[in-house]
Amino acid sequence: PVAADVYSGDEVEVWLWPTAGPITRGYSESVHKGIDIGGARGEPVVAVAAGKGRYSGTRTVGKGELLIIKHNEGYLSAYGHNDRLLVTEGQTVTAGQTIAEKGSSGTDTVKLHFEIRKEGKPIDPQRVLPRR
Repeated sequence: PVAADVYSGDEVEVWLWPTAGPITRGYSESVHKGIDIGGARGEPVVAVAAGKGRYSGTRTVGKGELLIIKHNEGYLSAYGHNDRLLVTEGQTVTAGQTIAEKGSSGTDTVKLHFEIRKEGKPIDPQRVLPRR
């Protein structure tokens, strides 16, 4: 399937899982604005849809090496606790492109903290990601 083009309206046609591994912590509207996906250090983290790098760095407390991708006017995705970021701010990415390596920056276990925001508000990523 072809992922939605960047900035083509407010919907993303196809979402991909950002990485392999078990969900080790679920979404909670009040305390945990995303999901944590376990796994091994260095495993690939991929863009869940086409977009542009919006933020890449460590300035956000508690998220370690963080990457944010803007998919269109409606959606952003965020990938935290990486060991290595492979995308810079402003860089265009395709759906499924490796954008980071899973790690434990800013935390005590190897995991990916993953969020999707719709119009600036966190949503449960499992509502839009395909079943697996």
